[in-house]
Amino acid sequence: MIDIQLLRTNLDGVAARLQARGFAFPREAFLALEAERKDIQTRTQDWQSRRNAQAKRIGQAKSKGEDVATLMAESTEINAGLGTLEARLAQVQGKLQSLLEVIPNLPHESVPPGDGPGQNVEQRRWGTPRAFDFAVKDHVDVGATLGGLDFDTAAKLAGARFAVMKGGVARLHRAIAQFMLDVHTEEHGYTEVYVPYMVSGECANGVSSLAKFKDDLFKLEGRDLYLIPTAEYPVTNFVRNEIVPLEALPLKFVCHSPCFRSEAGAAGKDTRGMIRQHQFDKVELVQVVRPEASYAAHEELTGHAEVILRRLELPYRVVTLCTGDMGFAAAKTYDIEVWLPSQNDYREISSCSNYEAFQARRMQARYRNEKGKPEIAHTLNGSALAVGRTLVAILENCQNADGSVTIPAVLRPYMRGAEMIARA
Repeated sequence: MIDIQLLRTNLDGVAARLQARGFAFPREAFLALEAERKDIQTRTQDWQSRRNAQAKRIGQAKSKGEDVATLMAESTEINAGLGTLEARLAQVQGKLQSLLEVIPNLPHESVPPGDGPGQNVEQRRWGTPRAFDFAVKDHVDVGATLGGLDFDTAAKLAGARFAVMKGGVARLHRAIAQFMLDVHTEEHGYTEVYVPYMVSGECANGVSSLAKFKDDLFKLEGRDLYLIPTAEYPVTNFVRNEIVPLEALPLKFVCHSPCFRSEAGAAGKDTRGMIRQHQFDKVELVQVVRPEASYAAHEELTGHAEVILRRLELPYRVVTLCTGDMGFAAAKTYDIEVWLPSQNDYREISSCSNYEAFQARRMQARYRNEKGKPEIAHTLNGSALAVGRTLVAILENCQNADGSVTIPAVLRPYMRGAEMIARA
């Protein structure tokens, strides 16, 4: 959530930065609510002063043994009037809160301007796409040849945008996640966590705007519980309403979980295969850091995701998302895109974002600075990586002419030493 004090002191500047990401700030609604808040707050303070003065008069009269019936009646009227004003003030402040909760984060000054993916800026590439001497299959056909991907059975079980994995492909999927967890915990300093696959509405609203994005989530009927679209939702909420000791920072967590998304706005997109599904696995990285460390942490976290792709020897590129392509809560985002030979293109496999204080302010996640004073922390997260899309990339990049798939060397210890997956 944006700092309301920033809006009060630099409304034009905030509105301009939000306009750069295609969001028209509701200036008139905000100013009207602010004017009403100021008026009621001033009147409330006046009535509070009247209440205090009346209480003092009553105390003085009692000490003199005087009759205070009239003063007490006046006090009751004052308290009633004050209560009405306090209720109206709470109502106005609630409307301000609701307005702020649907306003996206301000883009960092280093974010390139633009209105969509075409204006994203490539930062670097790694690896050279493989030259095939046979007709390349997409992951759906590779998986079908191996007898390891079954979308028909998945559709019978749950409908479209689901997959059933079998045999070596299922084991490879598991191996990918285990490999990622081992690298991030043993080499990158993250603490592995296991979390609920459901969160409350309050948790969901802490990392994003529930009012704005609830249609993208699966909700449990009759319960204030939502299936997580990413482990970012429960893990970031570890620090909700907490004050973290300075010496505990940075907090670094890694979590493997299934993710559930309704894909409400993705009709007709990537309907074939595993690129865009209602259920998929991710290994998620989350960091909670001091504000001055957050952009160094952003580079570090992105690099941790890149390590996985390099170890798997999968070509990729890193792009900075432009202002018009960033997610709601992000101040800056790097997308990592892996090469898919069947599409002759790079496709997103990870988004690594710095949210600055946006999420932490919503969650009241704070830390104690050197003077012992609570301050809002900064939060970051990124996929390292999306497990299903990593599987897709391996099936396509490592396919062979006979239909088999070569297992990347770093995954073979997790595959009982097997070097290939072939149809049984």
